[in-house]
Amino acid sequence: MEGILSLVVISLLAAFCVRWAAVRLRVPAPTRVAVIIVFVLVVGALYGQSLNG
Repeated sequence: MEGILSLVVISLLAAFCVRWAAVRLRVPAPTRVAVIIVFVLVVGALYGQSLNG
């Protein structure tokens, strides 16, 4: 349970950081949901790859 909770917290932090950096660099900022979905997919892929050995 705490693993899922930490994933949610870190994905929200990643979304904030990506949007903040996009505003600073004056590039179009992706939506918060898009960043969270991509982050969760990448973390899930890396976790699955680490299970393979």
